[in-house]
Amino acid sequence: MVKLVYAIRRRADLSPDAFRRRWLAHAPLVARCADALRARRYVQSHTLDTPLNPALAASRGAAPAFDGITEVWWDSLDALQAGLATEAGRAAGQALLDDERDFIDFATSHLFLTEEHEIFGAPGPERRELR
Repeated sequence: MVKLVYAIRRRADLSPDAFRRRWLAHAPLVARCADALRARRYVQSHTLDTPLNPALAASRGAAPAFDGITEVWWDSLDALQAGLATEAGRAAGQALLDDERDFIDFATSHLFLTEEHEIFGAPGPERRELR
């Protein structure tokens, strides 16, 4: 499978709570667009408001955390391209973009396609150590 990863920063005029509410309100639109785009799965991961985040970033000299991550899965690059090649897929993509303008700072967000390489699943007694 192919996964789109969207590391999101909120617009400056939105508080973190307002951003999270608005992002959750975006989810039904994504669900309605999924068939046209041939998307298989959609997940929002909202960044926790915890002092651990800046501490973790500082431990590696990293930039501040994003406000969240969206992940969208397709069966393949061909499936993604096929969805985007249709009139319905293009209209769905435009609808999503238009809605995202209300809560995402595009200039400071990052969007890219990935391929997963699972190293281990859920921890348990069968998990083997990497050697």
